[in-house]
Amino acid sequence: MKISVTRDSLHAGLGAVAATIPSKTTLPVLSNILLEARDGALFLSGTDLDISVSVKIDAEVEQEGAVTIPARKFAEIARELPAAPVHIEVDGMEIRIEGGKSKFKLFGLAPEEFPSFPEVDFGESWRMKAADLHELITRVSFAVSTEESRPILNGVLWQLRPDSATMVATNGHRLARLKTTLEGVGAPEADLIVPPKALQQVQRLFGSDEEVEVARSRNHLAFRSPSRQVFTRLIEGPYPNYEQVIPTDSDKAATANRDNLAAAIRRMAVVASDQTHRVRMAFSEGSLSFRVQTPDLGEAEEEMPVDYQGESLEIGFNANYLLEVLRYMPDDDVIVQFKAPERAATFMPASGAPDYLCLVMPLRLLD
Repeated sequence: MKISVTRDSLHAGLGAVAATIPSKTTLPVLSNILLEARDGALFLSGTDLDISVSVKIDAEVEQEGAVTIPARKFAEIARELPAAPVHIEVDGMEIRIEGGKSKFKLFGLAPEEFPSFPEVDFGESWRMKAADLHELITRVSFAVSTEESRPILNGVLWQLRPDSATMVATNGHRLARLKTTLEGVGAPEADLIVPPKALQQVQRLFGSDEEVEVARSRNHLAFRSPSRQVFTRLIEGPYPNYEQVIPTDSDKAATANRDNLAAAIRRMAVVASDQTHRVRMAFSEGSLSFRVQTPDLGEAEEEMPVDYQGESLEIGFNANYLLEVLRYMPDDDVIVQFKAPERAATFMPASGAPDYLCLVMPLRLLD
C-alpha cells in the first residue's frame, strides 16, 4: 500500500472516525483504524462493534492495500504534521508516515483481524435530507433515558412511514416528539429503536446539504452518502405506547416568551430542592407566578406576564425538565397546555410548525 493525501483531508477523516474508537477494549484491533487504499481513494473505518463508521477521502493511490493502524497515535501524528502532503507506505505491518521533513513509523495489525461491517441491503431504503435528520435528532434525542432499569427507553423510537418520519424519546417523566415529511421513499414502514450515540455520529458526519440514504437489516440500521457510512446495532424490544400518555383533552393554554420563561425557572431553580427540583407555577388571568420553598434552605418568588385566560390553576414541575424542553423549542414563544395539577402538560412552538411536541409530567404539590 502506497498513497499520498493532504494533511487536512487526513485530519478531517480521522476526526470523523475517531469518536467510534472505544477508549478501553479487550480486543486490540478495536483500538485501530482500518486503512484501505482502493478505487483511487483512501477509506478509513472504525468500530466498537455496536457502531461502525467508514469515511472516504481523496488520495493519490500508487499501490492499493489495507492495514489497521493505532487510532490514537495516528490521529496525534496527523494533527501535528505540517500543512504539506502526507505520504503513507505500508510494508507488512510496518506503516511509514512522512509529512514535510517529519517521518514516523507505526506498527499495525492485519486487516483480516478487523471486524467486518454488518450486511445491510440498500435495495429498499429511505432517503431524506440530512438537514431534516439533524432537526429530528436535535429536537428529540435529549429526552432519552440514561437509567439502565428500562433499556428500551435508552433508545430513540424512529417511526418511518411512506410519507413521514417521526422520532420520539422519553424517560418516563418527560417526552419529545417531532414529525417531518419524507419524499420519494422506497422502503416499507418500520418502527426502529436507535441508540442516541449512533444518531450523534450521524449528526456529526453528514453535512446539512447532503442527502442521506437509510436502510435496515433485521437488527442493524445503516446511513450512507457517497463518502460516508454509519452502521448501528438496533435496540430490540417493544417501545411503550407513548401516544396514550399525550393528553387529548387539555382545556387550558398559556402562551409565554420562551427565553423569559426559561430565565424565571432558572432563577427559581437556585433554591429548589436538590432531590426534586420542584417549582410551583400558578397560572391566573394574564400572569404566571412562581414559588419555591425548600426547608433549611430558603424560598423564592417571581411573576411574569403570559397570555392566559382560563381558570386559576397551580401545578408543580421538575425545573430541570422544563429547562430542557424550553432549550429545544424552535420558536420565541411557547404554548403550554394542561388540564389539572396531576395531569401531564404539553409544550409546543407557538407557530404550530414544525410538528413538535414535548410533554412533562407534573410533581405533586405539598403545602
